[in-house]
Amino acid sequence: MSNNRSSTRDGFGDAMIAIGETNQNVFALTADLTESVRLAAFEKNFPERFVQVGVAEQQLAGISAGLALADKIPVAASYAAFQPANSWGVIRTSIALQNLNVKLVGAHAGLATGPDGATHQSLEDIALMRVLPNFTVLQPADYQEAREATQVMVQHTGPTYLRISKISVPALQFLEPFAIGKMRTIQAGSDITIIGTGAVFSEVLAANKQLQDEGISVRILNCSSIKPLDVATILTAARETTGIITIEDHQIAGGMGSAIAEVLAATTLGKPCIRLGVQDMFGESGQQPELYKKFKISAQAITETAARILAKKY
Repeated sequence: MSNNRSSTRDGFGDAMIAIGETNQNVFALTADLTESVRLAAFEKNFPERFVQVGVAEQQLAGISAGLALADKIPVAASYAAFQPANSWGVIRTSIALQNLNVKLVGAHAGLATGPDGATHQSLEDIALMRVLPNFTVLQPADYQEAREATQVMVQHTGPTYLRISKISVPALQFLEPFAIGKMRTIQAGSDITIIGTGAVFSEVLAANKQLQDEGISVRILNCSSIKPLDVATILTAARETTGIITIEDHQIAGGMGSAIAEVLAATTLGKPCIRLGVQDMFGESGQQPELYKKFKISAQAITETAARILAKKY
């Protein structure tokens, strides 16, 4: 881990500038959130390929579908609380059903939005998007991975949802390159596996330090490709460690943890998988660290869960 900190939305915005310079088919669209989703520089540099639809997420999805039919590559960004929630019907029928090459970006994701409160804290968007046939669902964990994921998303053919956050997160070191359908290893370990996604790795790394001090060997995996999942890596972790903890800034129902639990439920491995995340509740206004603690998306929740698994009290 590096001391450098930046947000995944910054990584997305910087990647879009680089992409815009080399790919004339890429268009950027937003719904009155140009600066918040880090598309202001794209608008300045490539105004002829920037579309501002106003506060109209259904139009955002519909216009993106039209651009894809014209052989362009639309990258449409809004807050994750508004896209996909406000435009899901259009996304389903006009993009997913037609299998169009549209890239949707949900920014300000999860409780990390903090003081904006429940109306702006998207805790359901992964569930809404991973259920749609044809869609790829990605969530980078740091600035550099967001840049890489944005590049790969644009190169990939097919509808894709990219989930990004506004909070600054630590720069991580991975053992493998970013790829759709693959997890990335942050740390090898043999006692227990922690699988995270998105902005939660400050908590994961803090928990890891405490567990290491207790002599526990932790395998840490980054699930930046939520759909398709890296099934082989999940099964290897289940075979080689005592159990799996998943952690995400999202509802437990329908999120990354649910996807992993579905994989394990189809096996006879019999290993525990305990999911940390929001448990059938809406968020509330507050600072991100205190919200993570309240909703048990915290280092403390991870260490307590690890103790339960290792003691077989689950």
